Amino acid sequence: MATVLVVDDSDFMRVRCRQLLVGEGFQVLEAGNGQEAVEKYREHRPDVVMMDITMPVLDGISAVKEIRKVDPQARIVMCSALGQQAMVLEAVKAGARDFIVKPFEPDRVVATLRKVLV
Repeated sequence: MATVLVVDDSDFMRVRCRQLLVGEGFQVLEAGNGQEAVEKYREHRPDVVMMDITMPVLDGISAVKEIRKVDPQARIVMCSALGQQAMVLEAVKAGARDFIVKPFEPDRVVATLRKVLV
């Protein structure tokens, strides 16, 4: 069973993602900002990270860079709202493997995570 670290400053989004992913057989960890994500990554080494781009304390792109310093093989999928294409490209350059656009389509989320895990 794969472990997913869901990183989003919105409690609602984390709860929604947790419900979807647990229902699909994933274990889920949560972080509310990029700094917390880096700490949880170091501690738990999840199989994949689902990371929001815009967050307080440490944004998603900076968090990707920090996690990749800890583990250059880290599997990270960025989550962005429509209109954040430039930030998504920056995140991919920083080491993210894929992205998902909000609002989420549940099937797309699961398919993307499974693809990145292969």
